[in-house]
Amino acid sequence: MTLTDSEMDYIMGILGREPNELEEGMLDIMFSEHCSYKSSRPILGLFPTEGENIIIGPGDDAGMVAITDKLALAVGIESHNHPSAIEPYGGAGTGIGGILRDIISMGAMPIALLDSLRFGPLEDQKSRYLFEHVVKGISDYGNRVGVPTVGGEVEFDESFRTNPLVNVMCAGLVEKDKIVRGIAPNVGDVFLLMGGMTGRDGIHGVTFASEELTSDSEIEDRPAVQVGDPFTKKKVLEASLEILEKIDVAGVKDLGGGGLTCCISEIVDKCGNGAVVDLNSIPLREEGMTPYEIMLSESQERMVFSINPKYVEKAFAICDKYEIPRAIVGQVTDTKLMVIEDSSIEDNNNNKIAEDNIEDNNNKEIAEGNIEDNNLIVNNNIKETYGKPIASMPTVLLADPPSLNRETRKPKKDERYIQVENPSIDESILKILSSPNIATKKWVYKQYDHEVQVRTIVKPGDDASVLKVDDEKAVVLSCDCNSIHTKLSPYDGGAGSVAEAIRNVVSMGGEPYAVVDCLNFGNPENPEILWQFKQCVQGMADLAEKFNTPVISGNVSFYNETEGIKINPSPTVGVVGVADLNNIRTMHFRNKGDKIIIIGGTFDEIDGSEYHRAVHGIEQGEAPKIRINNEIASAKAVLKLLNEDPGEFKGKENNITAIHDCSAGGIAIALSEMALSGNLGGEIDLAKIPINKNNDNHEISDNNILFSESHGRYILTVKAEALNDVLATVSALNVQCACIGEVKGNALKLSNDIKIAVEDLKNAYNGVIEKYMA
Repeated sequence: MTLTDSEMDYIMGILGREPNELEEGMLDIMFSEHCSYKSSRPILGLFPTEGENIIIGPGDDAGMVAITDKLALAVGIESHNHPSAIEPYGGAGTGIGGILRDIISMGAMPIALLDSLRFGPLEDQKSRYLFEHVVKGISDYGNRVGVPTVGGEVEFDESFRTNPLVNVMCAGLVEKDKIVRGIAPNVGDVFLLMGGMTGRDGIHGVTFASEELTSDSEIEDRPAVQVGDPFTKKKVLEASLEILEKIDVAGVKDLGGGGLTCCISEIVDKCGNGAVVDLNSIPLREEGMTPYEIMLSESQERMVFSINPKYVEKAFAICDKYEIPRAIVGQVTDTKLMVIEDSSIEDNNNNKIAEDNIEDNNNKEIAEGNIEDNNLIVNNNIKETYGKPIASMPTVLLADPPSLNRETRKPKKDERYIQVENPSIDESILKILSSPNIATKKWVYKQYDHEVQVRTIVKPGDDASVLKVDDEKAVVLSCDCNSIHTKLSPYDGGAGSVAEAIRNVVSMGGEPYAVVDCLNFGNPENPEILWQFKQCVQGMADLAEKFNTPVISGNVSFYNETEGIKINPSPTVGVVGVADLNNIRTMHFRNKGDKIIIIGGTFDEIDGSEYHRAVHGIEQGEAPKIRINNEIASAKAVLKLLNEDPGEFKGKENNITAIHDCSAGGIAIALSEMALSGNLGGEIDLAKIPINKNNDNHEISDNNILFSESHGRYILTVKAEALNDVLATVSALNVQCACIGEVKGNALKLSNDIKIAVEDLKNAYNGVIEKYMA
């Protein structure tokens, strides 16, 4: 049990008695960090959550954003970090399963998966093992279910050696008038449990995810890892969508972390209702399961629907058609209590709830702020519908535990700074390109079916994923994080992660609509970790608000450390954008003679760069500053150019022929990626790059100009005859821009002394991960 003494005092004050074993187990999971967000809730309130296109914000299984007059997109993101560290194949697979169920629970058909993965160095055998089996788990599950994995990112860093991160984002389409929510509003409705059967796997999965890993976790915590079944999930998906189509469903929610306890208590509490659960009606996979095991199990592929009893026969028929177990396991009541009943108990003296004690409920001040009418909510007037009550608690006690105002403290900055000697620029470019963090991730995405459902317009490997919605519109999805920047400067790193994800959407021609996030940090009981978290959230919130991209869904994963070894703080950010099909562009050089322009200014911001990590093996200094107004102005300039471009996707008449954002590796790597992906060279005049000097007014070296990771920058190629109009349009918006070169030849020439053949760029960039995984 992870309940603290103060939490037990709070619980006993509400109940007026001690909880029995079953109740304590149910409360233990609902008070866990994973379910309650007790450490993060006071800080997450900083996020903007409402906006023009937002239909549903945080609080449901997924956010919902309008993308056309008829259609909405359900979007969510989840972590499965601890399970993947213990059992990488199953942990990653069940992570996919969980986020798919979240999207289905909104009434949407999943159309895309993206994964953000972090591991230790590939030189480490254990890290390679985790990497291989996580990717295979994602691949096998997603491919078998029939949902394309269309994008994501992978990072390798020493800080993730013992704590890999597996974050999964999913999006699904639904007609606006067919959206459903995780609620149970109607007293008398029944709970239809369908899908996988309930077993002993995943018990205490949420409390396991709310503690640090140890060197013994791989053995001791393995039972807490759920067991996924993609074939059952496929049937559950199809059956769920048919139920939603043919039955007037009041609400639906998947059984993820916390199992039946979490699912049912939350959907009734949202509506101020109660629930009675018939323990003996729950289909079990194993014999001899105790009430404790049944209510805490996190067995996969299960869904609960709240429906009118008159629809039960029709719902059963649909489930039978897909050959999946189904049962009515309880009903919605007006008691505001979560009651578990067991018809197998004849003599209930040893198990009965302390009925006499529960009536003594004068300690109202304990529940102040959480429970409006304590005398009404805590009562023992329960009709024994299914059997003897073996647990009875206010739903609000389970669904809305008190949050914590933990101490935060700014950590002492490491003032040591290593002065490095820069090697030749061409040598550094090739070394960075051959870093596993920059090199092609084809080894990963070639294992994924990214074209199933036939919506994918731009395949993996570009700045973002693009999926066709109708004959005019596409959705653009990105998933990004910069853990080093966030470690060095949490505010700028958090804001910068949002900015990078937005730039990737804009680079593909999409207008950013909304943000989802998965915030991966260490132990929140450490004041310095929570200070990092708060600063990061503040930076993300500031940029999201000014960009009018509300945060509509998310997840917090704390305790990502093992015996004192902490991960780099990692705010994974997903951005949803909408694009006209004619505005979609890709990164690769297309035509000889096209002019290369850069939008946005470069500062001397080499600290925290991929150059420092890949070439010198250091992480030090201050991360690049986020300049929100500059970021917004640059993005609007790109979108304006696309809206005024008379061409179409891949059309020969396009004036704007390619777009790529500048992020990891800076200008040098952005240009290299454009050249090698288009198999064309380019000639660059470094003197033309717009430079912004720092306060000390010192000159910026060519090395730092090329590898600085300043935000707010895009590289575009344009037809020569359109160059002056393009530059004039951008300049009129008071955005820095310049023509810095031309697409030409078969080498990337950055000066008279720096010239790298495109073939050499490709050789450095390709096959890196394959060599490690051979």
